[in-house]
Amino acid sequence: MSTSDAVDREVAWLTASGDGLPALLASSGGPWGNVQAYQPRTPGKRSTNVFVLRRQIHEKRFAHVRRMATHEFVLKMVWPLSSGQGIAEADQRAFDVAVDKLLQRIGGLVGDKSHGGRFRSVAENPEYVIVRFTDPEQTLSVGEFHGEITYYADDFEITG
Repeated sequence: MSTSDAVDREVAWLTASGDGLPALLASSGGPWGNVQAYQPRTPGKRSTNVFVLRRQIHEKRFAHVRRMATHEFVLKMVWPLSSGQGIAEADQRAFDVAVDKLLQRIGGLVGDKSHGGRFRSVAENPEYVIVRFTDPEQTLSVGEFHGEITYYADDFEITG
């Protein structure tokens, strides 16, 4: 098992739909216009974006030839002022709803925290997910809200 495709595996889970969890992509009825692996050089403006990044890999050895990687995922969220109402509060509320759907998707299905078998477990070790919102005063001048979600995924054992 390679650690190099972990971000792509997580994006595949986040962009899936029709499995009983909220769809995230607008093309499937969700709130996000774009969910993609890695931060592009010039991100699209005026669109709702989630960029899936990996901040760290922790590799734990627990036997002579067995080890397991834990990935620290960071979802960078960009939510533009786009309600058309000219009311920043309405856009912040819509951002909260979109973040909630993202959290439901990260939480996974009841009884399956492996994101459809893509990992050993996600958001279970440690057993928390952190959401940080950037102060709107810092981002309103560019017409958008920002936030970040951090969580961990345990990968399959590596032998060798």
